[in-house]
Amino acid sequence: MDLNDLARKSGEWLRGSGPESDIVISSRVRLARNLADFPFISRASQQDRTDIELALRENVLKLEESSDLEYVNVNELKVLDRQFLVERQLISREHAESEGARGVAIDCREQVSLMINEEDHLRIQVMHSGLDLTGAWEQIDRIDTFLADRIPFAFHHTLGFLTACPTNVGTGVRVSVMMHLPALVITRQIDKVFRSLQKISLAVRGLYGEGSQAMGDFYQISNQITLGKSELDLVKQVSDIVPVLIDYERRARDFLVRENHENLHDRVSRAYGILRTAQTISSEETMHLLSSVRMGVNLGLISDLGIPTLNELFIHTQPAHLQKLRGVELETADRNIERARYLRSHLNKDDGNSLGRN
Repeated sequence: MDLNDLARKSGEWLRGSGPESDIVISSRVRLARNLADFPFISRASQQDRTDIELALRENVLKLEESSDLEYVNVNELKVLDRQFLVERQLISREHAESEGARGVAIDCREQVSLMINEEDHLRIQVMHSGLDLTGAWEQIDRIDTFLADRIPFAFHHTLGFLTACPTNVGTGVRVSVMMHLPALVITRQIDKVFRSLQKISLAVRGLYGEGSQAMGDFYQISNQITLGKSELDLVKQVSDIVPVLIDYERRARDFLVRENHENLHDRVSRAYGILRTAQTISSEETMHLLSSVRMGVNLGLISDLGIPTLNELFIHTQPAHLQKLRGVELETADRNIERARYLRSHLNKDDGNSLGRN
């Protein structure tokens, strides 16, 4: 797989379509699996890791989707390329920072990725654009069934699938949605919402999952435990709560439009203006400003900028993506200059005033 070509495209989950895609960026289902005949990764020798990687790679590339899958040897990648795959949501930070034999199989649409020798021997991930947990579950279930017929996974008749982390024991499934919730942040309701989610055993994480900070008002909502519940129970648990969160966010946006329109318009206008004129800008500030602009587009305050373009800018202005697109490694200060140049070139394609008059 040519990562330079990948950098110039957008994955399926970034296309900005699918149900409720103004608020729900993507739906993801992940399964953790381990081979029965090998120790967990934390106890595995280098030879174990090599043998696990060979066994899983051989079977993964026999999947029905295998014609669309390309295998990447993560152990041989440069640090920049590993970070690029993390930003792309195709591997985890842990997978990137680990050592020894490990790889990832990725389909051409970037819906499917199968990480080998991450925290578990195998992490299967399916991502769909918008709110489509059922579709993501059905696709990953087919992949899991195919592999389970060919590979002896570690399984206990009482506990279910055995995993490196106790919280994944049982089904080994993590069901999550990535949501854009700027209005709840602006109206200071976000902490109350998160406390309510924790009471029903749902976890809230940042853009890059566990341990990451929320950037650009993006949050991942997922189940916390898997033991004692079926896969469909967990899909339903998350599916049932997402419409409630969407409603909260929509109400908060309506409140801002109705009660605080001038300040909202000013916030969006300032964010858009800075992004179109800045000469140097950090990744963190870019995410914050793009969040306001994205909300402005969805509320009709900006008329000629599409959500797919904005989704792309969120990713393409991340440090590794920026350097891949430029074709050279850059120091922080130079990245900030290049990021500003990239934003100007993509947001100033015409001289018209794109701000709505609402």
